[in-house]
Amino acid sequence: MSIDIRAATPADAGQILAFITELAIYEKAEHQVSANVADIEQSLFAADSPARGLICSLDGQPIGFAVYFFNYSTWLGRKGLYLEDLYISPQQRGAGAGKQLLRHLAKIACDSGCGRFEWSVLDWNEPAIKFYKSLGAAPQDEWIRYRMDGATLQKFAHGDR
Repeated sequence: MSIDIRAATPADAGQILAFITELAIYEKAEHQVSANVADIEQSLFAADSPARGLICSLDGQPIGFAVYFFNYSTWLGRKGLYLEDLYISPQQRGAGAGKQLLRHLAKIACDSGCGRFEWSVLDWNEPAIKFYKSLGAAPQDEWIRYRMDGATLQKFAHGDR
């Protein structure tokens, strides 16, 4: 078995969307996926896109993906790497692909001068939490993540709130 990780290309947009949909189903949020292939092509692969994608393959077959971007820590005075999504197909889990994908991202973070490598995980996703802790990652329990989207975002941006 040969695991390969490479930068995603626009030709991967359909596969990435399929993985996004599988991930959303696992996270019980399939109804929240509104992206289509054209959206992925335009947003992830645009010249000014802040996000980047990786494809993970096993023996030449795509089995997972990751999407990440660089952010900034004022406290460190350095950029960080934020992992937006990481997904390995359920039938391929346990073969080490997820760990290799995370290690690949950690190397990107180190090579890019990042002071942090961060991501979020749903509080009920115990298999992922155990996996991340086994790698030495620590939860940031003192932080609460907030979000504004959709109509709430629009209303606030236009002074309606």
